[in-house]
Amino acid sequence: MENSQIYRKNLFTQIHNIVYHGNGGYDWFTIYNMPIWLRKFTFHEIDQYNKDQNKKMEEARTKNSGKKSVVNSKGQVNRPTFQNKSSYK
Repeated sequence: MENSQIYRKNLFTQIHNIVYHGNGGYDWFTIYNMPIWLRKFTFHEIDQYNKDQNKKMEEARTKNSGKKSVVNSKGQVNRPTFQNKSSYK
């Protein structure tokens, strides 16, 4: 790929990520016309925020790893274990 093709791909990927992960705070036209330094700053801040959120989620997941969950690792709901009728006698 040529440098200009790589640049355009990176530009549009960055615009997409800001619009998508900006939670509706930005539209495509605004980001495209934004100064480069501000677009890079905005992209970096959103990226850093998402990394921090992922880290907090992972910490919460490992903190609660000893507790039982209703969803197993495959994403299926665990069935509760009921006693048989014969055990009630």
